[in-house]
Amino acid sequence: MSDAILCRFEAARSIVGDAADLAMSMRPPSGGPAATLKSAQDWLTEADGAVEALISARIGALFPEDGFQGEEEGRTRTGRLRWVVDPIDGTSNFARGRNRWCISLGLLDGDLPVAGIIHAPALGEVYTAVRGRGAVLNGRPIKASPVTDTRSAMVEMGWSNRVPKGVFEEKVAAILRLGAMPRSGGSGALALADVACGRLDGYLEMVINLWDVAAALAILEEAGARVSPFLRDGGLEGGATLLAAAPGIADDLSAALAVSLD
Repeated sequence: MSDAILCRFEAARSIVGDAADLAMSMRPPSGGPAATLKSAQDWLTEADGAVEALISARIGALFPEDGFQGEEEGRTRTGRLRWVVDPIDGTSNFARGRNRWCISLGLLDGDLPVAGIIHAPALGEVYTAVRGRGAVLNGRPIKASPVTDTRSAMVEMGWSNRVPKGVFEEKVAAILRLGAMPRSGGSGALALADVACGRLDGYLEMVINLWDVAAALAILEEAGARVSPFLRDGGLEGGATLLAAAPGIADDLSAALAVSLD
């Protein structure tokens, strides 16, 4: 990977660390949701905007020629290199004072994910990857799960209000028929990070956005997971389906869930 990408990655790690400190300082206490409801189960907190603004300003000052896209403000700058941020992934958890949320920042070179940072400060975890240099969790190399039998697998599915009625239940039923254990944790980025490090054996979301997955795509690739062609299937410009899986059960999950990995 080029020196230009590595320079950006190192700067971004520091910026995301500062953003994580800001998010922690703004985290609501445990209890009912302290947030605005945009639509069913789609929450917005003051921290979402503040964290995105911090990252955008700092990236823009260091690399003004780069593009930038955030969940809250959209695509505010264009460039061949594009930073994509979800300032608080798992906002429903964050808004209730829970720990399972993260800041996700990915770097794309055109349509190629080249670096990713997922920082979960309440969990004390930082996942990072640079294309061709492996994936790490808190500095230690990670790999996708070695599981080869779906009967011992743990598979998470994300929920979206954009999915037609009945689809979520149908896919969860397919997971159960494989003998796998279903999960749902409320953060797509962290679920994908869990696939990358082997804590989960698969993750499916029928409609997910680029800012949720831009960092995870680089991390999953470097960790050896198999991933459906999210960017090719429209993920660069809108919501698309994403399946990520441990290689040993990827074909079984793909067939059962009717999501192609090719």
